[in-house]
Amino acid sequence: LVAALEERIHNVAEHVIRAKASGKQVVVVVSAMSGETNRLVDLAKQIDKVPNVRELDVLLSAGEQISMALLSMTLSKLGHAAVSLTGGQARITTNNNHNNATISSIDTSVIDDYLAQDKIVIVAGFQGVNEIGDITTLGRGGSDTTAVALAGALVAQECQIFTDVDGVYSCDPRIVSKAERLDTIDFPTMHEMAHKGAKVLHLPCVAYAWKHQVPLRVLSSFEPGEGTLVAGMESRPGISGLAIRKQIMALCMMAEHADIVDKQRQMLGVDDCHWVTDSTYKQFESVMREEKQVHLG
Repeated sequence: LVAALEERIHNVAEHVIRAKASGKQVVVVVSAMSGETNRLVDLAKQIDKVPNVRELDVLLSAGEQISMALLSMTLSKLGHAAVSLTGGQARITTNNNHNNATISSIDTSVIDDYLAQDKIVIVAGFQGVNEIGDITTLGRGGSDTTAVALAGALVAQECQIFTDVDGVYSCDPRIVSKAERLDTIDFPTMHEMAHKGAKVLHLPCVAYAWKHQVPLRVLSSFEPGEGTLVAGMESRPGISGLAIRKQIMALCMMAEHADIVDKQRQMLGVDDCHWVTDSTYKQFESVMREEKQVHLG
């Protein structure tokens, strides 16, 4: 297990070193290691089934901080000057919505100073601080959103998202074997695919990139390649892709309980949620029945 962890971090470090060797200034945003956030949530729930949201953010932010420190150590060992920063140290300010905060501003002065010293800067994704200095987290997929927001603030050429697939496909290749990798895809189409269930990029990440016109490139963490460039507004003719959504559930509740339920949803990692009023619920039920019939057919 230790050897596998070291190999994976070393692999990430090699990507970073290649980017640095090409003459670029490099800022890396890291996420927690696989399963780490869920482990921390389980720890919290052993103490309290409904943890205090402020303290839960303090706990969950540790996952990304472990990743940033280990990567910085690895780069230093390989002879490359690197420095790690928490969200607060990178001066990422958010609103006060614990467990699902939104980035409100980024002061890049600290990062700029380290880049001027020719250092590789590693930032913990998924987190920031509110106006009084409390740690906040951005919800599931928050590391991707951090990366895009930083790329926009730093006026980067593009934001490269390294993941377990080598790009955006016309459909989930694990389900449709003949799905094609797309060389390019426009922001509106990618936004719609993410909204409808495509998991390669999280919806807030795409929305931020579209709003601020930050080019995204989806690349494989394990294989070389050009990946998929997400940029522009003009879509290709015909159908670009098909998103698949599973395990859809409809719940009815009193309106005054909605905020509590929504916070629990976010903590449990349920990424997508649509709220409808009582007046539209019957129409919603009809659509769900039709979708189920199509799926069964």
